[in-house]
Amino acid sequence: MAENRLKEMYKSEVVPALMKEFGYKNINEVPKLVKVTLNMGLGSVKDNSKSFNIAVDELSLIAGQKAVPTYAKKAISNFKLRENMKIGARVTLRGIKMYEFVDRLISIALPRVRDFRGISEKSFDKRGNYSMGIKEQLIFPEIIYDKVDVIRGFDINFVTTAKTDAEAKALLKALGLPFRK
Repeated sequence: MAENRLKEMYKSEVVPALMKEFGYKNINEVPKLVKVTLNMGLGSVKDNSKSFNIAVDELSLIAGQKAVPTYAKKAISNFKLRENMKIGARVTLRGIKMYEFVDRLISIALPRVRDFRGISEKSFDKRGNYSMGIKEQLIFPEIIYDKVDVIRGFDINFVTTAKTDAEAKALLKALGLPFRK
């Protein structure tokens, strides 16, 4: 099976560039992308199972892997929430599927965002991981506009082996994520 072009680029261009920039002596010190998680909160449709299933299917289409529902851990009466009620969906991508998703995000989805000027540099968590939000699922070509019932957003988290935010930012920038100037 042929390797993904983003993974090839990581091995051939990103690793040597990061080794030179940060002075790593060993190739295993170079930070790498471990996993990408997609998370969609669906509290607004918790009572409507048809709409909930449509949202889970859309997230599965976007990720290229089946999304699993998330459940409430405890009951909160103010939110009309009972324990073990479906409140969201999530997908964890690793390996080839992860690189394919990141490639589609960078090359197809983000350029389709209206008035796009780059993604924020402020969403690092001090441990080398990055989080971003997508306001509407329509930017992905897998979603057919006519079949969308509600515009939904979701979160994307990039988990890396980087020790610092500077290393993680250099890795993600080298992979092609368009940060704001």
